Amino acid sequence: VTAEELNKVEDLVNEKIMEDIPVVTDIMSIDEAKKSGAMALFGEKYGEVVRVVKMGDFSKELCGGTHVKKTGDIHAFKIMSESGIAAGVRRVEGLTGTRVLTYYKEVEDTLKNAAAVLKASPAELSDRIVKLKDEVKSLTSELESLKSKAAKDAMGDVMDKVTEVKGVKFLATSVPGVDMNGLRDLGDQLKGKIGDGVVLLASDADGKVNLVAMATDGAMGKGAHAGNLIKGIAGLVGGGGGGRPNMAQAGGKNPAGIDGALTEALKVLESQIK
Repeated sequence: VTAEELNKVEDLVNEKIMEDIPVVTDIMSIDEAKKSGAMALFGEKYGEVVRVVKMGDFSKELCGGTHVKKTGDIHAFKIMSESGIAAGVRRVEGLTGTRVLTYYKEVEDTLKNAAAVLKASPAELSDRIVKLKDEVKSLTSELESLKSKAAKDAMGDVMDKVTEVKGVKFLATSVPGVDMNGLRDLGDQLKGKIGDGVVLLASDADGKVNLVAMATDGAMGKGAHAGNLIKGIAGLVGGGGGGRPNMAQAGGKNPAGIDGALTEALKVLESQIK
């Protein structure tokens, strides 16, 4: 059931409540009830004698519940939830009477408190939230740029660390305090710098290890496989991972194993190159 459909149901019920329709209850046989047009819920079991509740021309059904003398006695209706209870059958639950007023008062208080936190009026709250979301998006983008710059500064010039493994350029290095997204960005940049080869980056960030490996098409053509490279060294940093031939990543819990993992990576890559 869509939100629009629930609103229509709620509006219809409140419309009939305001009409203050008399509620008439009759006791009759099940056959008489069906002949009179009373609605019986599918799947319900009824005895020979049933209770028929009628509200003007709007509703007439078999129901054993307690009812008001007229719809106006309900005062108001607010849907709180709806759920499926059987195939093709939905259950709607709601509040009536003074409980509706209590509910709206609680909602109003919550709205006022939220508005106060954002230093806005309730009417301005939606616009204020949209502006805050835009500000957060902008600040997040700025933060990522700063983190990327900081990572590059911390790493310095690493091109002198490029080695060759059976004719394939290989750059394996570590940089402190960089998350997985930052490592991927650095990996893309370094992969472009070396032109053709394999890049492996490791970082100790908040006591956890991040590993990223990337391989160019030319390196893959000679047997390099980033996913298998990561698999071959992830255990040394207390983790696991893998991925595609051109890009893979892993996490670990043992920063002390980073140096050993970078050393082992050289052997793993050597075994891959044809």
